[in-house]
Amino acid sequence: MSDKRIKTIALIAHDNKKSEIVEWAKSHIDKLKSFNLCGTGTTAKLITKNTGLKIKAFLSGPLGGDQQIGAGIAEKKIDAVMFFCDPLQAQPHDPDVKALLRIAVVYDVPIATNKSTADCIITSAFLDCER
Repeated sequence: MSDKRIKTIALIAHDNKKSEIVEWAKSHIDKLKSFNLCGTGTTAKLITKNTGLKIKAFLSGPLGGDQQIGAGIAEKKIDAVMFFCDPLQAQPHDPDVKALLRIAVVYDVPIATNKSTADCIITSAFLDCER
């Protein structure tokens, strides 16, 4: 990641984790308000509906939303990703998910794949300082 503040956070969740990311967003709403937010289709709409947060919605993950988030990372427009994955359910778009994880690693973008890691990122002192 380049030396800049985290400005934009992407929010993504597999179907069985959508309620969990909504609850997570509710518990961190004050912090999330200070960032530009984006997310894949249904996840973005659910979080907006339940929190009032403004979230730019991309396509649904299986329809290309994961790839849109990956492109945002590559274009240095997305600085962190909260992706609540469901490791117990087969995903038809698994190659897209793996590509997203790979691109986050390539560009040194923080990516949380569960609530505990998302909590660590959103409460980190690094979130509020130049990197």
